[in-house]
Amino acid sequence: MKEFKYKKGLLASLLVTTSLLAACGNSGEEGSVAEGDKTTVDVFQFKVEFKNQFEDVVALYEEENPDINIEITTVGGGEDYGAALRSKFASGNEPAIFNIGGPQDVADWKDSLAPLSDTAAAEAALDGTLEGVTVDSEILGLPYNQEGYGFIYNTRLFEEAGIDPTSITDFASLEEAVKTLDSKKEELEIESVFALPAKETWVTGLHLSNTFIAPEFNNNVLDAFDSPTIDFTYSEAFKKILDLQNEYSKQPTVSLDYSQQVEELFSLERVAIIQQGNWAYGSIEGIDPEFAANGIDMMPIPVEGYEEGGLPVGVPMYWAVNSNLDEEVVQASKDFLDWLYTSDAGKTAVVEDFKFIPAYEGYDASKISDPLSKAVYNASEAGETIGWVFMGYPTGWGEDELGAGIQKYLSDEATWEEVVESAKTAWESSRQ
Repeated sequence: MKEFKYKKGLLASLLVTTSLLAACGNSGEEGSVAEGDKTTVDVFQFKVEFKNQFEDVVALYEEENPDINIEITTVGGGEDYGAALRSKFASGNEPAIFNIGGPQDVADWKDSLAPLSDTAAAEAALDGTLEGVTVDSEILGLPYNQEGYGFIYNTRLFEEAGIDPTSITDFASLEEAVKTLDSKKEELEIESVFALPAKETWVTGLHLSNTFIAPEFNNNVLDAFDSPTIDFTYSEAFKKILDLQNEYSKQPTVSLDYSQQVEELFSLERVAIIQQGNWAYGSIEGIDPEFAANGIDMMPIPVEGYEEGGLPVGVPMYWAVNSNLDEEVVQASKDFLDWLYTSDAGKTAVVEDFKFIPAYEGYDASKISDPLSKAVYNASEAGETIGWVFMGYPTGWGEDELGAGIQKYLSDEATWEEVVESAKTAWESSRQ
């Protein structure tokens, strides 16, 4: 991944004092007050794509605030962040800042969530970005950013195959384009059209499923969260897209992971299309900066029978502050999050280095540089989006039930009907 660097002018404007501390004589919680007047804020976060950049911007914050030490642990990618977070709390080493995903996580972690309504970041958050983490008018999380996903495609391969991506407006036109690419694999020097990482149950059980489940719940995460049942109204449309990806994918899909999909296959131009989001840009850029900047774009995943489709866009995760820790640590955590999203240095990092699509006011949208983030931003501006309702799925349902069921389906261990019925039953049971 490309190293994060700041311009010399920005570095010169920051204080050059580094603080190190050792916890002493305390309760043993990592988010506790350290010896002397030093305060440690332990951050436990999931987003591996910006790990290096995040660590560097934290170092800048520590230079500005020599009485604060921020320790970062990143757990994500192929690891189960939710399970790791529960283990972290169970160990007694509770983090000061951690991630929650929306209304279900708010319900699961409500006893450990500090109110954030008084933060500058909450005040600056864009309309609609806080709905999933607001309970009784109290804001309990701050959005990372906005993200969107769909089919990322190689523009050169489409051009050489004679395919106009703007003509792909429904399943039939997508299927036609895929068959054209497949028929020209040798000429285009690709191994397959798709790379479906079915090993990653978040790709299938959360993101892909959301595309077909969100319309059922009016694109509203709270509607999904409050629903005692799920109908799978667009089940057949879901199956068609899954089958298309699987049939024309690098095999076997059930053992294909994110790294293979993005870095080994798509970034090296060995496949033409992948289902991923704008967060993949950093990984692609790390392999081939020129290809990342000028050779990729994103299109919606068509939902047969739903005319109001578009790119699924939403808030991927929220920052939460642990209410169980000392007041001094809670305040230091809030101060850091405010700085990250409302200071000039923080905002520069968010857009230019994290490659985030801001979920806050006060940003210059013209600085959004990469093509995937631009595609998401343009879809948002045009209102051509599908909501993110998977944050309102029952706890574990998307990955452990539906994602695992899809793996069985792709391995011929279950029929599609069995997967759907099992998922329906599990949803209903979890809501009782």
